[in-house]
Amino acid sequence: MLPTLPRKYHAASIWLLYAAGLLPAAYGFWLGATGRLPGNTVKEFEHLLGLWALRFLVATLAITPMRDLFGINWIRYRRALGLLAFWYVLMHFLTYMVLDQYLNFSAIFVDIVRRPFITIGMGAFIMLIPLALTSNNWSIRRLGPRWVKLHKLIYIITAAGALHFAMSVKVVGFEPWTYIALVTLILAWRAVRRNWRNHKRAYPRPT
Repeated sequence: MLPTLPRKYHAASIWLLYAAGLLPAAYGFWLGATGRLPGNTVKEFEHLLGLWALRFLVATLAITPMRDLFGINWIRYRRALGLLAFWYVLMHFLTYMVLDQYLNFSAIFVDIVRRPFITIGMGAFIMLIPLALTSNNWSIRRLGPRWVKLHKLIYIITAAGALHFAMSVKVVGFEPWTYIALVTLILAWRAVRRNWRNHKRAYPRPT
């Protein structure tokens, strides 16, 4: 197990993660506002936000495999990473709604119905909302075991996010395939880990 920060620095490191995590959005907004984003500024900014949302979703899921396989215990950062993913998805959605579609709800509805990658992305966003709303200690105590079941949706959401990204680009190149591969590996490790734990319970080591 790798050494970890002293406990007194935990809270500060989490707030630092929030601050650092929002920097790409702030920098991207500044680039767009000053005309430094190439091509269609709104589309580029929208893409940037969606890409960082996917990165934070993958990072959230990677916490447990990193601990299991490499001894890197960053569990305390999982909630912050998940919330950063939510805020980026929300900003991605609002950029599409306001800056891209100018709140033209009929056009947005047609997009959701007729364009599968937007349908998938919207579904993932809707599933992510209850996870964000219950990412607090009060909800954990209140929901009990139901909280764990609810937050397993993060696996479906992340897979949907990777698929949404791959379907949104004209050519599925190296980057989309990288995220698809990472999500696949994480889901595969989850299955292996669950089977291993079930085997240990069924066949406990003799004492």
